[in-house]
Amino acid sequence: MIRTISDLQKRDLNHVWHPCSQMKDYEDFPPIVIKSGKGIYLYDENGKQYIDAVSSWWVNLFGHCNERISTALANQAFQLEHAIFANFTHEPAILLAEKLVEITPDGLSKVFFADNGSSAIEVALKMSFQYHMQKNKQSKKRFLALTDAYHGETLGALSVGGVGLYNQVFQPLLLDTVRVQGPDCFRCPFNEKPNNCNTPCITAVEEKLKLHHEEIAAIIIEPLIQAAAGMKMYPPSYLKKLKALCLQYDVHLIADEIAVGFGRTGTMFACEQAGITPDFMCLSKGLTGGYLPLSVVLTTDDVYEAFYDDYQTMKAFLHSHSYTGNPLACRVALEVLQIFEDEHYIKQIEEKSTYMKELASKIFQHHPYVGEYRQTGMVGAIELVKNKETKEPFPSEERIGYHIYQIALEKGLLLRPLGNTLYFMPPYVISKKEIRIMIGLTHESIQQYFENVQNSKVVLEVE
Repeated sequence: MIRTISDLQKRDLNHVWHPCSQMKDYEDFPPIVIKSGKGIYLYDENGKQYIDAVSSWWVNLFGHCNERISTALANQAFQLEHAIFANFTHEPAILLAEKLVEITPDGLSKVFFADNGSSAIEVALKMSFQYHMQKNKQSKKRFLALTDAYHGETLGALSVGGVGLYNQVFQPLLLDTVRVQGPDCFRCPFNEKPNNCNTPCITAVEEKLKLHHEEIAAIIIEPLIQAAAGMKMYPPSYLKKLKALCLQYDVHLIADEIAVGFGRTGTMFACEQAGITPDFMCLSKGLTGGYLPLSVVLTTDDVYEAFYDDYQTMKAFLHSHSYTGNPLACRVALEVLQIFEDEHYIKQIEEKSTYMKELASKIFQHHPYVGEYRQTGMVGAIELVKNKETKEPFPSEERIGYHIYQIALEKGLLLRPLGNTLYFMPPYVISKKEIRIMIGLTHESIQQYFENVQNSKVVLEVE
């Protein structure tokens, strides 16, 4: 049977409904058929390579087809692929739980397994709510979340999300969340300087807590970076003050480190930079280095003990997933954590992120349509604006980021945008030479787009 690229694309579009996509776009821009991957590169069926600058939706840490991780997965597959996790256990899950407790902030001592990021959020929300019910705090039935937050796309996760693109249509189905203005350092209403910020924006949270703390079970937050919002970044002091408010008003703090954990912000976990321990920490994405679905929720002895009682009291946390604690995923996650240690990746991240920031800042700071280049750890973001002085954004319907993304793909760079924001979140195995190429191709793509726009305007004026 002859298998052509166009045939594969046609068969894909006959049956596959792709995520986060308007499928009509695929009529003019069909899906790229990927055949293999190695290191920071993906290879399509024609052999063309693409730098995976977004770590394939932020999951890949140590490169595609990493030999150590692949070997660990293969070995585990010949020993135990899965077993029910109720009343059974296995060594990979035990070792992983022990290791996670060891490396996460002090006080997180219990690990609950789930199978994806949204599920981890659901677990944390339900645990917090049930905890308060079992502590006779019956009024605590709501959650507080930031504007522009993103926590996943199941209904509970959407309820605490604040990106209208994802949750607006589902509003009639969602929980009644208390929404508070989050930090926006690029367009700071207080005119604070990034390197000398006293985070006055935290007062918005305090005001909401004063009014609603008796009905709020938990605050949920993406530490240091609001990712889907356009890589909005804010200082650790905001987290520190937020934790203090949670303690003051008897409200749990849920740290959604699904996107920012495992070195993305420059430390193993973002909460470390604020020196805080949340009541719940949700982890996924990089946990398995991009190999298999797995998520965990870490919590405290205090939370755990509120559920620990005789069966007849019905205080158990009755939540499960068929693939809870999957041995393959747990074994892969163990190898990922071992690679961090053996190859000193936090130190490597520090060195590479410094290089990336210096180079990108130099290249983009004077571009007329780049409002800001910002970076936290190995996450860099280019915010495109229509007017650099006023920071006026481009209208969303112009899809500036999407068009630049298409140009970059032609050049062999996967640079998926978030609205008017382009971002780098490459695998940690990227070299300094590859960082230069990644940034250079991004600059070329931005230049080409705006040159095309300007040329189009000239043609229209002539006509």
